[in-house]
Amino acid sequence: MKVAWLMAALLPVAASAQVQTGAPAAVAGAKPVTVERIKIHSRAIEGNLEGDSADRDVIVLLPPGYAANKRQRYPVVYALHGYSIGAEQWAKEIHVPGSIEGAFARGARPMIVVMPDSKTVHNGSMYSRSPTTGDFETFVSRDLVAAIDARYRTLAKRESRGLVGHSMGGYGASRIGMNHADVFGALYMMSPCCMSARTAQGLDAKAEAAFAGVRTVEDAQKLGWLQRATLAAAAAWSPNPAKAPLYLDLPFGDEAHRADVLARWAANAPLAFVDQHVADLKRYAAIGLDVGDKDGLAADTATLHAKLASYGIAHDYEVYDGDHVNRVAMRMQEKVIPFFSRHLAFR
Repeated sequence: MKVAWLMAALLPVAASAQVQTGAPAAVAGAKPVTVERIKIHSRAIEGNLEGDSADRDVIVLLPPGYAANKRQRYPVVYALHGYSIGAEQWAKEIHVPGSIEGAFARGARPMIVVMPDSKTVHNGSMYSRSPTTGDFETFVSRDLVAAIDARYRTLAKRESRGLVGHSMGGYGASRIGMNHADVFGALYMMSPCCMSARTAQGLDAKAEAAFAGVRTVEDAQKLGWLQRATLAAAAAWSPNPAKAPLYLDLPFGDEAHRADVLARWAANAPLAFVDQHVADLKRYAAIGLDVGDKDGLAADTATLHAKLASYGIAHDYEVYDGDHVNRVAMRMQEKVIPFFSRHLAFR
């Protein structure tokens, strides 16, 4: 069944903010990576109407030998977290640094892994461009990349940069990947959410009343998880600078207004705009796409796979035994890091 709108698409993620994920098997002889926590200022996020900080927390994982091998430069993989969590919880979900150390011990070549925090007032930026949230698409594709290249010994070229994300991060990887194939050379989407155009399903009179009771940002933060996810989508895809205090439009009111908001949401669905990016996607050295067979996002992921195949866009596609989050750390160690090890340029 096709996932029709954000609430349904992100429903499995609600649990991911509450439960522990399984850790991948420890690998004998794994050497420690160096974990650094830094802040990166993003001009693209400055002045956003929500008031989210333009100084973003970033976790950087440096491979074993980075400190000793002063002349060696490394590829970089940018890893995007899902909705309702930030970089720190994302690190816990994928069992960093253990999963990265394990991947290297299993034979993956050394690379830098960067995990930016893109959490906002409503718990997620959707990695989109909006005056309400700020331009998180440009934060990742320009400001973050430039800062990492300036601070670390990277191979500063697209062929040596990978982009991966899970859930909302998978959406971000698809969106940013299609729009910025000049920046990244390999792309991996893990259980991507929000692929198809949303409808007003679930936004009934009861929901309208709940949103109507919001007078401040603090009121919005007291709403339920799914209602806040709706606000996150609206802040990203249907901003309204004239509508304080949230500066967004929801699909309530007269028919023309509802149609306008839904059209703006639909314009941000990757399955709606992938046809415009065939040439961009064919630039990638490799594209990976995976999803659990018990994940509510499996149908839309399959549709994206079929769309890529119809255009002859080479990609790896796997449906594995799992749900939305239970195997994400194992996938990172056993599939994602090895994927980039095979497909990024190491010199």
